[in-house]
Amino acid sequence: MKVLISTSSFGKFTGDSLEKLKKTGLDITLNPYKRQLKPQESIDLLKGVTGLIAGTEPLTMEVLEKANNLKVISRCGAGLDNVDLEAAKKMGIKVFSTPDVPVESVAELTLGLIISLCRRITESNRNIRNGKWAKLMGELLYKKTLGIIGLGKIGKRVVELVQPFNVKVIAYELKPDVSFVRKFKIKIVPLNQLLSQADIISIHIPFSPKVQNFIGMKEFNLMKKDALLINTARGGIVDEGALKGVLENKSIRGAALDVFEEEPYNGPLKDMDNIILTAHMGTYARETRIQMENESVDNLLKGLKKN
Repeated sequence: MKVLISTSSFGKFTGDSLEKLKKTGLDITLNPYKRQLKPQESIDLLKGVTGLIAGTEPLTMEVLEKANNLKVISRCGAGLDNVDLEAAKKMGIKVFSTPDVPVESVAELTLGLIISLCRRITESNRNIRNGKWAKLMGELLYKKTLGIIGLGKIGKRVVELVQPFNVKVIAYELKPDVSFVRKFKIKIVPLNQLLSQADIISIHIPFSPKVQNFIGMKEFNLMKKDALLINTARGGIVDEGALKGVLENKSIRGAALDVFEEEPYNGPLKDMDNIILTAHMGTYARETRIQMENESVDNLLKGLKKN
């Protein structure tokens, strides 16, 4: 049986998971492009493939319909928004993911971006490297109002991590965990209220067509002049064109994005000083990647065994 590993960095930090696959006698193909696959590239590489360890590439109905032999998709990651689940079900393709593993690493990156924005760390680093010595005035995270959009596993973990900073947490969540909300004294509010009251806004919702440009110009206009926006969820949730406009006009103070509508990102936001850009590396903590890869291999083998 042929197996395609499309996630671009699989086995980069440890070869254990790859060796485990090789010992099964499966015919393994690695992603030759070392980046997110485009739909036609996926179609070409999936010919004759029975099992797929997937990254974030779009696995649309068109892609899946042309993958005639595909029986198992094992996502090396939490989100399944890139997989057409209805099409997979229709074609009898089993779909697995690793939903719990990335929680800690994405939440920690979120906290790092928040602190870096507050204290302007990356901005100062860039200045010094460009020969400019300037002591930039930042702000404390301490006692700020943090607005969490999406109080799922990662959003909850962010709430736990910021507790030592004595922040006030407000959240937009349609189905809140009542016991968690009570424990951490979180106020559940409508989106408009969160946007207008929060000093820092952090996004933790899954992507779907319904949330395309969920944060656009209308939403930016509700934010405080000194608000900070962080998105470590999915590209496309924030309207990048609108974000560029409000950052240029200093309608908000800053932003940090780990995810983009098109990746690798090479758009105009990279030329701006008041934004931090990271290369979709929320899960790129060594321990997390190792665990994700091992679980994705186990899920793949489990799925193939049942066929």
